[in-house]
Amino acid sequence: MTLPTRAVAPSFTPQDFRSALGTFATGVTIVTAIDSSGQAVGLTANSFNSVSLSPPLVLWSLARSAGSMPAFARGSHYAINILSAEQRDLAERFAAKGADRFAGVAFREGAGGAPILEGACAVFECFNRSQYEEGDHIIFVGEVERCEQREGALPLIFHGGRYFTELPL
Repeated sequence: MTLPTRAVAPSFTPQDFRSALGTFATGVTIVTAIDSSGQAVGLTANSFNSVSLSPPLVLWSLARSAGSMPAFARGSHYAINILSAEQRDLAERFAAKGADRFAGVAFREGAGGAPILEGACAVFECFNRSQYEEGDHIIFVGEVERCEQREGALPLIFHGGRYFTELPL
């Protein structure tokens, strides 16, 4: 049997694809870094996954067109803050365009200066190990230098275009 060398053209619309992806429940993260001028940058992302335990690697992706792309592409470090159920407002703020995302937000400096958000369920402080161009996104692989978790914290969940602060039974 000969394997195809290319994928066949999709038989669905981009809206169909987005809707189908929305059926996969995910956690919600805010990825943070420091840009070349020393300013904090951050964005809400649910494209996060573990890659390897040894070495400890995680991945996330960012649209090539994102305004914060230079900070993440050129920076040495970033932090992935897994949001807790009580941080929905932060998720919405960091997803909005033009907002002063860090105004009034409690954070401390992590590896490479990346902001660590207070109240997160878990935090992964990452060295910016590698980047891969795929489609309209860049996939970032981070080597985790430090991680922490807040015992008993419940995660913020995203499913079907909505946030959930608890799982339905």
